[in-house]
Amino acid sequence: MSSLTEKDRPIVQLLLNAGTCPRCILRFCCVGSQMLYRHPHKDLMKDLQEFLKNNREKEDTVSWDVADPPCKRIRLEDREEGADDVNHNGAIPQIPEAGDGNAAVESSAAKVCNVCLGILQEFCEADFVKKVCQKVNSADYQFTSFVFSVSLPPQLSVRERAAWLGVKQEMRNLGLPLAKDDIVQLKEAYKWIIHPQLSEELGVPADGKSLFEVSVVFAHPETDEECHFLATACPDCFKPAKNKQSVFTRMAVIKALEKIKEEDFLKHFPCPPSSPKKLCDAPEIQCNNGAVFVAGRYNKYSRNLPQTPWIIDGERKLESSVEELISEHLMAEFKADSFNFSSSGREDVDVRTLGNGRPFAIELVNPRRIHFTAEEMKRLQQAINDSSDKIQVRDLQLVTREAIGRMKEGEEEKTKTYSALIWTDKAIQREDIAFLDDIKELKLEQKTPLRVLHRRPLAVRCRLIHTMRSEYIDEHHFRLHLKTQAGTYPWCPDTRQVPNSLLMGVIGIMGSCLLWWLRCCKIPALRQWCCCTVFAFTSQFHTGVFIKYVRDIKIVLLKNTLQLFLI
Repeated sequence: MSSLTEKDRPIVQLLLNAGTCPRCILRFCCVGSQMLYRHPHKDLMKDLQEFLKNNREKEDTVSWDVADPPCKRIRLEDREEGADDVNHNGAIPQIPEAGDGNAAVESSAAKVCNVCLGILQEFCEADFVKKVCQKVNSADYQFTSFVFSVSLPPQLSVRERAAWLGVKQEMRNLGLPLAKDDIVQLKEAYKWIIHPQLSEELGVPADGKSLFEVSVVFAHPETDEECHFLATACPDCFKPAKNKQSVFTRMAVIKALEKIKEEDFLKHFPCPPSSPKKLCDAPEIQCNNGAVFVAGRYNKYSRNLPQTPWIIDGERKLESSVEELISEHLMAEFKADSFNFSSSGREDVDVRTLGNGRPFAIELVNPRRIHFTAEEMKRLQQAINDSSDKIQVRDLQLVTREAIGRMKEGEEEKTKTYSALIWTDKAIQREDIAFLDDIKELKLEQKTPLRVLHRRPLAVRCRLIHTMRSEYIDEHHFRLHLKTQAGTYPWCPDTRQVPNSLLMGVIGIMGSCLLWWLRCCKIPALRQWCCCTVFAFTSQFHTGVFIKYVRDIKIVLLKNTLQLFLI
């Protein structure tokens, strides 16, 4: 049972006289009946009027039997210990009556509420609900439920504290006990009222776990400066933030109200607060769908296509990318605002990706369409594949956010297999390269390549070559197979990366007079995600100095020292 009792009479009388709306009065009386708040505003005013007129000795004058869940509360004051429900002679103290109860009620009904600034008045009516639903329907979202959120002006917390202190003072003056220490949150009361109306208009239920959010932002410019005195009293609570337009955020104001002393508050703000001239505004009614995640695998067949847009210093180097070729179709079908592309590793711009393909995932932000059948996903995959001969995707499917996390978690643990065809002008026998098969867990100190410094910090990272396997072909050719830790650059078409590559270690281990240089190879990878390079070894190392120009890089080898010069 949720009810107004005789002990609530002075609160009702005081707040009505101050210009408080009936729903805020119920909040201050700790009424937790959701059904009661949904009654029309005029009916609630009449009920309060009848409550004030009835015999004060009647304990329950207005009551509703409703099975409601427990409501959230805003703690305003600690409960006073030792308070009694009666005075010294056992009688309930007499409460001063307003001169004319009807006049007080009519006056209160005509004003904008001095606590909620009209949010629990005009913005609970059918006209506003229809306005919200029109905004939702015009946005053309797919959804099966919704969650409703409200953003309130920070000064509402100041007014709520002032109203509470006014009630507290009045109760003390009358010698009545202060039998409560909290009130129903304005947000919660508002949702009790608005949820059933929105559900009926939209035809779907309200669900706190729904991914589709309808949000309303309230503002009240007339009273914006009412919380500014808190910045002087509690300067530590108001610190500038990069993402905030004002330091007077709701959380900062609440924090300051918890710190400020009661007497200091009363010096700066009237209790109870005065009624404003204008209602709140609702300048923003927004809709947002939770992100949808699409995953699959891609193969790349072009040697002139980066994985992501290649832009350096604001200049675009190549016209397209794997990311753009895939996301273009997904953005159009899902009608999303933006996207975030991620993959399990990456390949160089001039490296093909063969085999089963590289796993990738795309987060589609605020999509209008979210429901796709398996057949529709197949058609979407085919549309991507038909649009370009540079890439192909497979296994395109909708996944969860947790699945994306698992894809990224495995990046460091997985291994990759590489293969290189190597030529040397010095004739070799099978025994000359057999020692390579015995190399295990070769540790590399790998420095960030210059070509990726624009998007990755300069650092030295430890990587491992787990195993090597040589495959003798003839006196001048052999193939080298490597199994490496993810993120290892054992060889790379970018010669600026050579000093950090595997073959520097190989040369040192072999202890022979082999000199090598790189160029991009046209041989496809044996397994997925492999970059392939041809290495050429030459006996000219015996001369002590060898100079070779590769891709505008001057490679100079002096004994065991390799130096690179940009030219």
